[in-house]
Amino acid sequence: MKKNDKSAEKTNVMRVLDARKISYGKYSYEADPTRTGEEIAAMLGEDPDRVFKTLVTQGRSGQYYVFVIPVKEELDLKKAAKAAGEKSVSMIKQKELLPLTGYVHGGCSPVGMKKQFPTFIHHTAQQFEKMFVSAGKVGMQIELAPGDLAETVRCGFEDLTVSLH
Repeated sequence: MKKNDKSAEKTNVMRVLDARKISYGKYSYEADPTRTGEEIAAMLGEDPDRVFKTLVTQGRSGQYYVFVIPVKEELDLKKAAKAAGEKSVSMIKQKELLPLTGYVHGGCSPVGMKKQFPTFIHHTAQQFEKMFVSAGKVGMQIELAPGDLAETVRCGFEDLTVSLH
């Protein structure tokens, strides 16, 4: 695990944040697309509640939506649809991810997609000073303030996950 590795190349995510003068930390680790979000959180030495994954869905209307939720949680499709103002949403197929967003599975970030889609961050992100999301490449994460992420992708915070109670 390397924190703020100066030799690591800049991803599109980092270029977007740099252009907006948003402070972030960057972390790199051995790339393995089969690794779970919880395994990545452990590699970072971080609480999995602070490490978020980016999920892309399509609403019944045909519109695409992006949801950013903690890695150990599951997206509640009913809550997601309500947040998006749709009757229903469904996960896109993995093969659709790269042509749609410019990112591969395991390296999808809400920042710097080919096109900006309506985005929603799970409300628990607000309880942390900093959160982690993919830096746009498998094996790289960025750490930034939830408010900075929300401002960058022009989104709000919603209850988006399956209730475990």
